[in-house]
Amino acid sequence: MVSYILSIDQGTTSTRVIIFDPLGHPITTAQKTMEQSFPKDGWVEHDPHEIWSTTLALCQQALKQAHLKGESIIGIGITNQRETTIVWDKLTGKAIYPAIVWQDRRTADYCQSLKEAGYEQQVLSKTGLLIDPYFSATKLRWILDNVPNARTKACKGELLFGTVDSFLLWNLTGGQSHYTDATNAARTMLFNIHEQSWDNDLLALFDIPEALLPTVLDCAAEFGHTQNGMFDCQIPILGIAGDQQSALIGQACFNEGMVKSTYGTGCFMIKNTGTEPVISKNRLLTTIAYRLQGKTTYALEGSIFVAGATVQWLRDGLKLFANTSDAELIAESTPDTRGVYLVPAFTGLGAPYWDPKARGAIFGLTRDTGIQEIVTAGLESVCYQTCDLLLAMQEDSASPLTTLRVDGGMAINNWLMQFLADILNITVERPVTNETTALGVAWLVTLQANIYQSLDEIASHWSLQRCFTPVIAEDKRQQLYNGWLKAVERVCLTQ
Repeated sequence: MVSYILSIDQGTTSTRVIIFDPLGHPITTAQKTMEQSFPKDGWVEHDPHEIWSTTLALCQQALKQAHLKGESIIGIGITNQRETTIVWDKLTGKAIYPAIVWQDRRTADYCQSLKEAGYEQQVLSKTGLLIDPYFSATKLRWILDNVPNARTKACKGELLFGTVDSFLLWNLTGGQSHYTDATNAARTMLFNIHEQSWDNDLLALFDIPEALLPTVLDCAAEFGHTQNGMFDCQIPILGIAGDQQSALIGQACFNEGMVKSTYGTGCFMIKNTGTEPVISKNRLLTTIAYRLQGKTTYALEGSIFVAGATVQWLRDGLKLFANTSDAELIAESTPDTRGVYLVPAFTGLGAPYWDPKARGAIFGLTRDTGIQEIVTAGLESVCYQTCDLLLAMQEDSASPLTTLRVDGGMAINNWLMQFLADILNITVERPVTNETTALGVAWLVTLQANIYQSLDEIASHWSLQRCFTPVIAEDKRQQLYNGWLKAVERVCLTQ
């Protein structure tokens, strides 16, 4: 009997479930768009129970579409939007507050106070992270301080905290498993990436009771089994990784120095730095790439908060076009933006600026500016932000980066990928399987299930779909990028 892997990819704007065969070929996909709410300026929330009910329904739908029963699934893998914070009642399973999404900026003032008090170096040395609202710790603290009786219940051990992976795992196992993996733990700002444990000093700093926290396992591990009744049999859950680390695995970036960039709601560039953590001099993050059999591989990461969300805003907010694919057609027919730059700092700026108070803006508007220039400038902004990350990463690297592997929804846009290669002045490689985030945890399942014995075996299945090489003139590249830097300077408020 052929055995399959069921991958849950719970993202910021949608949840998808993909069933893969052991060679990494997708068999079927079930997907549903997620609702986001924006209660106040800079606040972003999800309904945790919508996340869970949608995920379960999509798992059942995918199995039905593929004409498979649970006995054909060797394991489930979970990959998730990272940092998004959920607190739920240990007895009832009900979330005590909406999920606070990674994009949320409500704790910006508190983060600034911690920096002014001199805590950033302590946090950086332990976690590899800069103090920012992006990460889970300050979101968790906010929930405990603002939901009635939450802190009291937390201290009594009546509440549980988790990122989305933990919440899904807890529900899938009927409340039997309260685990996370090392990659998700590393994004909470509470986990010591050197000692591989929750850090008592940081728990004290953020006033977080340890009883809330999940147990941290390797990325490929025995996370538990699905509860009776969900499927026709119990299915083991064998792999968990945060979405960007999962994409790194899906892109087979297993050798030190390899780099991938994922273009979803945000954009995240990760470089495999091997067994030793590299501390950035350019405000990139030091994080965990993956942990397997107790051995940790580290990475440098640059995070762009808004990438695909820019196109979504142009489509749904400004209603400049009807379908996402229209953006590529518009850009192809626009020879020049005529000096228009769109800085999508809707929820602040990520690396290397780390300015939570920056807000979006469009510069260079004239009477002859139209929809074409604005839409094209929106696409270009993704490439300029990637260039910010690449330059910072190159400064932190001993050797220049010559190739970038790309994936995510925006990577199918050929115009965008060519402009990316032009602005970065490097080769951009797009794989045959674009859903590398879901594929990454599928590979983790195959490792835990002993289908594959090594990462080299997995890497042999990566294949190139298309390569983009730079064609733009150097002076034109510099002119375009310098214009972007001037635009960013004008929206930055934290200097």
